[in-house]
Amino acid sequence: MNSKLTPAPQGLFPGGMAAPLLLIAPFFFWGTAMVAMKGVIPNTTPLFMAGVRLVPAGVLVLGAGMLMGRPQPKGWTAWLWILLFAIVDGALFQGFLAEGLARTGAGLGSVMIDSQPLAVALLALWLFGERIGLWGWLGLLLGVIGISLLGLPEDWLMGVWQQRSLPNGLQLGANLMHDLFQNGQWLMLLAALSMAVGTVLMRYVSRHADPITATGWHMILGGLPLFALSSGFEADQWTYLDWSSWLAMGYATVFGSAIAYGLFFYFASSGSLTSLSSLTFLTPIFALLFGNLFLSELLSPLQWFGVSLTLVSIYFINQRDRLSARFSRVSTASMDVAALSETETLPLGELATVTMPAEPE
Repeated sequence: MNSKLTPAPQGLFPGGMAAPLLLIAPFFFWGTAMVAMKGVIPNTTPLFMAGVRLVPAGVLVLGAGMLMGRPQPKGWTAWLWILLFAIVDGALFQGFLAEGLARTGAGLGSVMIDSQPLAVALLALWLFGERIGLWGWLGLLLGVIGISLLGLPEDWLMGVWQQRSLPNGLQLGANLMHDLFQNGQWLMLLAALSMAVGTVLMRYVSRHADPITATGWHMILGGLPLFALSSGFEADQWTYLDWSSWLAMGYATVFGSAIAYGLFFYFASSGSLTSLSSLTFLTPIFALLFGNLFLSELLSPLQWFGVSLTLVSIYFINQRDRLSARFSRVSTASMDVAALSETETLPLGELATVTMPAEPE
């Protein structure tokens, strides 16, 4: 893993394998939480479920922060940043996610949400000057292609491939947009944009407040409007919930929100945003695999190819500095060898220029 992604004190990670596992954990929990939430959707309402996922999780994060001795926010500046963070990454992200999940599958929804690393990379480049480099851009491109193969309608992709020249491109585009709006993918894309902006906002929030405490407060403040909207526009929020539904929502709350958010925004507060956000490409893979296992959501060969491209993209983005340095060394070594070869062959060249006596005609 990129060393930029481990800003935490050394004592937090007791073993060599702990840091990579902790970095991957949020995306595993988010992917499996999508599956858990999708299973509960038929028995409850989207906004209520989003509120349940946020507010109790925020209380847990605040409690953990108190046990760790984390300071509370101080001053209007800190609270204003936390409030903005709560609106964007709490209310908007979770609201769009829950509403979109009601209209699409867990794996597909996760894929659409996790298109956000490209937006994070561009924002991080613009705001913080984070270097992306050739390998990073190549990884982002492969990631976008991979999630497109996972998320876009397969018949549309096959139509594009077969026609090549796109004679009916406008009609295909119109049909695609209609499908996206009907299936809720556009809500997932809005959720992706909200998460991308929220990830960047954490860098500013952490300048004025402790990142773990701010994460807890933003979940509480972001979840309360969702409960208010649910109370005004939804009905039978918990009438049909059984013990397994509450257990699934509990998993999404504790693991998919409290632990996942706490770890993610702790790393986002000072690590490389491009590298960290690129790991979100893992979330749809976990969601698709567990969606297949528990919800019988099947993957086509084209989608499996998309999964493969996604994994390659993660490697390129997170190892971009090492890959660049490695190829730079190889290029330098090749130039040195070429220069050495020229030097060594120079005497032979001089010998070759010796004029031999001409043979008599």
